[in-house]
Amino acid sequence: MPLKKIDYAKPVYIIDGCRTPFLKARGRPGPFKHADLAINASRALLQKMPFEADAFDEVIFGSAMPGSDEANISRIVALRLGCGDKVPAYTVHRNCASGMQSLDNAALSIADGRSDLILAGGIEAMSRAPLLFHDNMVNWLASWWGARSFSARVKVLSQIRPAYFAPVIALLNGLKDPVAGLSMGQTAEKIAFRFCITRDMMDAYSVQSHQRLHQAQINNELSEEVTPIFDSKGNLYDKDEGVREDSSVAKLGKLKPAFDKPFGAVTPGNSSQITDGAASLVLASSDAVEKYDLPVLARLVTTHWAGLEPDEMGLGPAHAIAPLLRSRRLKVDSIDYWEINEAFAAQVLAVVAALKDTSYCKEHIGLGSAIGEIDMDRLNIHGGGISLGHPVGASGARIVLHLAKVLRDKNAKRGIASLCIGGGQGGAMLIERENV
Repeated sequence: MPLKKIDYAKPVYIIDGCRTPFLKARGRPGPFKHADLAINASRALLQKMPFEADAFDEVIFGSAMPGSDEANISRIVALRLGCGDKVPAYTVHRNCASGMQSLDNAALSIADGRSDLILAGGIEAMSRAPLLFHDNMVNWLASWWGARSFSARVKVLSQIRPAYFAPVIALLNGLKDPVAGLSMGQTAEKIAFRFCITRDMMDAYSVQSHQRLHQAQINNELSEEVTPIFDSKGNLYDKDEGVREDSSVAKLGKLKPAFDKPFGAVTPGNSSQITDGAASLVLASSDAVEKYDLPVLARLVTTHWAGLEPDEMGLGPAHAIAPLLRSRRLKVDSIDYWEINEAFAAQVLAVVAALKDTSYCKEHIGLGSAIGEIDMDRLNIHGGGISLGHPVGASGARIVLHLAKVLRDKNAKRGIASLCIGGGQGGAMLIERENV
């Protein structure tokens, strides 16, 4: 089947973006709700814009597990941000790629001529993922509230069992595929086995992620991207909390397998961290760029979504990147920098292996040959989800924002941001800088 070259119908520009520091989940609700995170990122971004919040045509955020009191969280953000009653807003959900999906939706709206200026991004406070009741407890509560007399309530009360109080942890359920019956970590184990990725290889990649993020913090390479935030008690959060500058293969080697005990290789140390964070970007049409005299950070060229077996979901980026490159007749070497979200070290390494594997590209992606090998010195050059965390709904927006700033800072032309997606999908977004 021939691959179609599908670009956005009209130019779509990234003007700028901001994100919060990514904060480690510490076993209890973090200091910020979902909306608080997005408001902090968006206010800092708006302070750099020559227009007011009510100039947006739409507000679109991605989120995978917002709180029960934050339905259609994008609308809450829009109203609290001062966009006014007239600016519509909606929320998208594509698991790990929710933030990238919001950018794609915004780009399609701008390219279609429906919008000129959109605030888009991603949000996730994973520390605040809901705790739910099992059906037994829900049924008991229904009987309790339905009992009208004293005797009826005594009867219902006698039927309750201690096991009913055990909570359903939404975060754990969300990190397990309901079709394949595997956790995300187990899918990482499976693709590690397919491509012979060893524990030492995973741990070495993880150490590199921490070292790169630590060096970027030392060099202030993230200072423009990350906006400091304060909680209600006045505590300051000004950098990503997950970095471990003293990480080493020896230290990581002491950790036990987390998902395939006792023989697996995927551990908490070579997996992404559970975190809270948000990223916001301003996307604009050519008309908006001219109207407000906006500086352009990069242009969104196209986005490709792909599906694959849920039990190997970590290979999703390979399935999205390969057809994107082929559809535009680009080679791996045509891409100056890459951001592939680090859900697991095994997953990133497997994607790199799959793209250079002729048999995999032929049998599973439907191509005639391998795509090629990604230069690891141009991949995730400032670390990724293993070192700074992976707040599910936010990561897709973060990697696009960061990639755009890397292209600018390195005076480079072209980059691809990509993620694996729970449920067996992959997403890839191509961005370019013009006149480079």
